[in-house]
Amino acid sequence: MVAIAGRPNVGKSTLFNRLLRSRRAIVDPTPGVTRDPIEGEWLPDGADMPVTLVDTGGLKLERDDMDDRVAKKSWERVASADLVLFLLDAVDITPEDEEFASMLRRYASKTVLVVNKADSPERDAAAWAHASWGYKDMVFISAEHGRNIDELAALIVSRLDWSGAVAEDEEHDDVRLAIMGKPNVGKSTLLNRLLGEERSIVSDMPGTTRDVVEGRFEWRGRAFTVLDTAGMRRKAKVTEAVEYYSVNRAVKTLDRADVVVLMIDASEGLSDQDKKIVKLATDKGRAVMFALNKWDEMPKIKNAFEAARDKLQYFFAQMAYAPVLPLSAKNGEGVDKLLKTAVELFDQLNTRVETSRLNKAVREWVESTPPPAHPRARFKLRYAVQTGVNPVSFAIFATKPEIVGESYRSYLKNRIRSDLGFKNVPIELELRASRKRFEDLEKD
Repeated sequence: MVAIAGRPNVGKSTLFNRLLRSRRAIVDPTPGVTRDPIEGEWLPDGADMPVTLVDTGGLKLERDDMDDRVAKKSWERVASADLVLFLLDAVDITPEDEEFASMLRRYASKTVLVVNKADSPERDAAAWAHASWGYKDMVFISAEHGRNIDELAALIVSRLDWSGAVAEDEEHDDVRLAIMGKPNVGKSTLLNRLLGEERSIVSDMPGTTRDVVEGRFEWRGRAFTVLDTAGMRRKAKVTEAVEYYSVNRAVKTLDRADVVVLMIDASEGLSDQDKKIVKLATDKGRAVMFALNKWDEMPKIKNAFEAARDKLQYFFAQMAYAPVLPLSAKNGEGVDKLLKTAVELFDQLNTRVETSRLNKAVREWVESTPPPAHPRARFKLRYAVQTGVNPVSFAIFATKPEIVGESYRSYLKNRIRSDLGFKNVPIELELRASRKRFEDLEKD
């Protein structure tokens, strides 16, 4: 683990993104944008295996309660890191730098001094003043322009002890959960509950989480990767550039997730943003479960959960297959059920159906409910194949696919879901043109 540490607005997130060659952390001139430590897997040139790179929050002299929490999380990562990159500005030294350096002195043996914003050799003369800090290794870089980044990477590789490192298997069967929902609905509380530690900062202030916070844990022998995302708000309320990028980052998280846990405050109910998240998730073929959080605070009324579930399924008419669960992230009620459901959804997403079994089922469905007559012509379903898993997709070859109505497509998708092991996940079904019969294609 390599941690990037320093005061706010010194370029930590820019360096993090530069090394990863992607925009994983939000970069903005506003001090204090990074609050939770952000992790990324980085394979430096010359290394046989990747390292975990961590972008930490900055340390401020004038701090409120939130800043104290940010500082606490940053120092925890510094303490656990194998190497620390202490980032300073080439010419601008502040009292915050002095305090950070003083506190970092105990970790001097595993610290590399990285002088940022040394955009040209002419700036190096001023940057040499940092030699007075007394660190063994010092390198001048420009994180924004990429100057001397290769030299920094080589230094990092040379400073790490690789003797105890073990390469991970390239194939992963971890269940990847994306925790999503409106701001202040309890996402970070659930993340911390799952990880058994305060990985994500929890506060009553909406919008506390701005980046995607990632963690890993095991439950009953199954590996999980969990992603806590920034809360999504209505576009009219997204006024800060930082929050705009936070929402974009949350949306991109769907590309990495298997299962989306949509958290809904049970006392507040649904919002248009919840519907937007669900559409984004299902469009990408992700499984969705609805978690009615803070259920322990709801009045104890008979059949209250059933009524809430029915209302939610009415609101999401096309999502009746998605599980709905009561939850209290704060005290842990319903967490085991949530994880059990996540495993079931993940297994459904990765289920493969034999072609012969699939086509036998299609014949039975057609015999049970024949395609409706069309005013201009009739169509016949010839053959079916499963074209993908996670997301789940099928293709059915038909004589005239263009006239197959939405109602019959929905019928086929529902039968695939109920009869072939995809009860609670979205199905993508494509109708393709074919003039061959089942028997002819099976011979091919």
